[in-house]
Amino acid sequence: MRAPVAVVATLALAGCTPLGSSGAAGATSSNVPNASSVAQAQVTHEYPSPPPPPQTAAGAVSPAAAIAAFASEYINWTADTVSARMRALAAQSVGQARSSMELVAAQTSGDYELQRGGIANSGTVEAVAPVRGRRDQYIVVTRELTTATATTAYQGLRPAWHVALANVVQVEPGRWVVSRWQPEN
Repeated sequence: MRAPVAVVATLALAGCTPLGSSGAAGATSSNVPNASSVAQAQVTHEYPSPPPPPQTAAGAVSPAAAIAAFASEYINWTADTVSARMRALAAQSVGQARSSMELVAAQTSGDYELQRGGIANSGTVEAVAPVRGRRDQYIVVTRELTTATATTAYQGLRPAWHVALANVVQVEPGRWVVSRWQPEN
């Protein structure tokens, strides 16, 4: 797939940019340290913080099923649906995968070039297989085609093979969700 530069950059940076990294401007009374927590941090070299809010996701009955469903949703979108699909994927995942999908959803929601070009992507998940020696990590192979209704930029483009790495976690017995999503090409 030859994705638009904005989408490629968004997807490439999705796993590298922390969400909410607005610095001191984003400080609230709930995340400003008090004197006792600062004193504890000076002694233990760790800042005590509350646990993150629970991340709930429905899950699938097997790691491969969770990954295949995630990948299919990830690769099949139109300019009008991409942000909503990425938000849905965020809700269905945890950890880095959730953060990445939230970031992609936010960045694609205002992407003028994506909308103006009527860009869409479609594809199939061709394989999901465990990575040897890596617990709960899988390789995902897809075949995708990017098209556009209002630009000739993708005219004549042929379907392309893509590879991603995915990790899963078991959220409860028999329920698996994607916890990491890393496109490799």
